[in-house]
Amino acid sequence: MPITIKDVAEAAGVSTATVSRALRGLPNVDAGTRERIRKVADDLDYVISPSASRLASGRTGSIAVVTPYIARWYFSTVLSGVESVLQGAGMDLLLMSVSTPEGHHRMPPAPRLRRRVDGVIVIALSPGDPQLKEVLDLGLPTSLIGLTHEGTPSATIDDVEAGQTATQHLINLGHERIGVITGAPVGSPFTAENDRYKGFQTAMEHAGLEIDPMLESYGYFTIPGGEQAMTALLTQRKPPTAVFAMSDEMAFGAMRAMRSHGLTPGTDISIIGVDGHDMSELLDLTTVAQPVADLGRIAAEALLLELRSPDSGAHPEDIHLPTRLIVRGSTKPHTR
Repeated sequence: MPITIKDVAEAAGVSTATVSRALRGLPNVDAGTRERIRKVADDLDYVISPSASRLASGRTGSIAVVTPYIARWYFSTVLSGVESVLQGAGMDLLLMSVSTPEGHHRMPPAPRLRRRVDGVIVIALSPGDPQLKEVLDLGLPTSLIGLTHEGTPSATIDDVEAGQTATQHLINLGHERIGVITGAPVGSPFTAENDRYKGFQTAMEHAGLEIDPMLESYGYFTIPGGEQAMTALLTQRKPPTAVFAMSDEMAFGAMRAMRSHGLTPGTDISIIGVDGHDMSELLDLTTVAQPVADLGRIAAEALLLELRSPDSGAHPEDIHLPTRLIVRGSTKPHTR
């Protein structure tokens, strides 16, 4: 017969309620008693039932992650960081995508979250997205990745700085006719895209260089999109000598387009991305790398801290992680 909490209580000479409190780490249990109960439980090979523990605590033991995409590299890498923390804490992960692969919106997540999770992690939704407001209005402990909201802990990078660093690197190499591959046409809801473009603008303006609208193209943050965007830039009467792609995946597609036109990345046209994608080193891509998995870990840790100490009064932190420029063969000095 399986060992029950009653067996542990009898062997330790305490009540079942005391065993439950001791094994769940709750207060009001003497340190010596707690240690004795744990030793008895270990000797009897007793493991507290997760479902019983959750029922007693009023917790579900689950955290929801709300994300616009799942399969894309950035989002899946963020999720790996989140999952590593939740697994160590014995929490389950409930994944909710708010858009389809075609970009159509799914059913809003908020109605599906009530009474199903203890907290929520939101990845890269627009600060003005109604779905974000609905999630925050649930009143559940929440942390954010890739965006900020007053009163809610977040983990981000400085995307303006990332865009400026990437563009300045091209300028430092002597490039003046610089193209840019963005995500979508004007009015993108994503903070990262808008901020990276601001960084591009700032670097160009500080260098006294003109931003040519004919050298802007849209890659939708995908490899095929980057290839199409670069093809559009190459068909200009006077193509750019260098290109800033706002993600490594769009840069990969752009490099493929160059090669299909008989051009060598770096030698004929320099190109730089943002992300630090796992494949960037293999493809010799210069990139502004961001600690993507760390963003997920930090956001998950902040959420667990909030769950453990909801009344601590600690001010929610906005944590900005640093990026770094990694120079490879895809960017070289411009020779006139």
